[in-house]
Amino acid sequence: MYSRVYSAALQGLEGQLVTVEADMGDGLPSFDMVGALSGEIKEAASRVRTALKNMGYRLPPRRVVINLAPANIKKYGTAFDLPVAAAVLAAMGVVPVEHLKEILLVGELGLGGEVRPVPGVMSLAECAGEAGLSWLMAPEKNAGEGAVCGKVRVCGVENLEQVIAYLREPETMKETKVDAGRLLTEGHAMVDMQDIKGQRSAKRAVEVAAAGMHNLLLSGPPGAGKTMLAGCIPGILPKLTLEESREISRIYSICGRMPEGEALIGARPFRAPHHTITAAALVGGGKRPKPGEVSLATHGVLFLDELPEMSLHTLEALRQPLEEGRVVHSRLYGSYEFPAQFMLAAAMNIATTKLIQCGIAEMPENKAFHGYCGFIFSFFEPVSV
Repeated sequence: MYSRVYSAALQGLEGQLVTVEADMGDGLPSFDMVGALSGEIKEAASRVRTALKNMGYRLPPRRVVINLAPANIKKYGTAFDLPVAAAVLAAMGVVPVEHLKEILLVGELGLGGEVRPVPGVMSLAECAGEAGLSWLMAPEKNAGEGAVCGKVRVCGVENLEQVIAYLREPETMKETKVDAGRLLTEGHAMVDMQDIKGQRSAKRAVEVAAAGMHNLLLSGPPGAGKTMLAGCIPGILPKLTLEESREISRIYSICGRMPEGEALIGARPFRAPHHTITAAALVGGGKRPKPGEVSLATHGVLFLDELPEMSLHTLEALRQPLEEGRVVHSRLYGSYEFPAQFMLAAAMNIATTKLIQCGIAEMPENKAFHGYCGFIFSFFEPVSV
């Protein structure tokens, strides 16, 4: 018997509609999966078969073929476990095939039949809405972020038994509702600006930079409070809009960094990577491109402490994100674009500054520190004892 289920694959920040087809026919018993699949998707055959067995549904001794179309798009992740299981159940006649036409399914299966959370549900929900589907069936822990999208009704499920019950009687599906406006919180900071004593000129520079989202370079002696002052910046930036919050949440969801139990990130991000960070970690990339720190800092602050200690290659990688507000990664299977609209704040010790001014040390390729960066410089007052 043949069945078809809808799911979606992540392509950068966007979701790509995927059709999961299952055919159960004559031949030697087997469970074959095709369609440009990664290793974790091929392993879904064992997870699905075992989960169905533990839920009381044994596969008949027939040849089962699963195809994920379109076959020319590389697919990753464990979100296809649930749609594969649903397609197999439909091919077995456990659930009606016609009830699967308006539902997009995503989720990872445990061997006991539980449905586990997966990354990127917000992007997958947008894909379901754009494809004209009525429902998204997702893990219960991801249902909130899917509902925030607002383009499709979302039903959260906890185990395979619940999925089967809903697919048999779609009218019993419970919609997850989220008030996105109430999830937005006021921007918070590591330290409140009013807790910092002195450093009037540095505070003024931070306020001017934050007012226009200008880049900022803080220079002063160790212990003067450069890092502490930089941590105050998110607290004086304007409150996030709903669209900005959704964009940030999509990025964090894809990276698997959404706080547990939260459906939306309502505060401006503050990212402070170590100065030994690589260029790939800073701007993103990899065989399967993922967002880097510049994207995780979108609509927030990227703070680079000990700026002169960073490698020239890493600093030069900031040129395009600062100029264009985005990062584009081109790979064999396609091109991926990530947002990078952030305020860059950096810090360096006054000792290094004086050595540079005296000609004893040199800034690596001065263009990496100014010009396209457009820094506002702020020199700290000496620390009073």
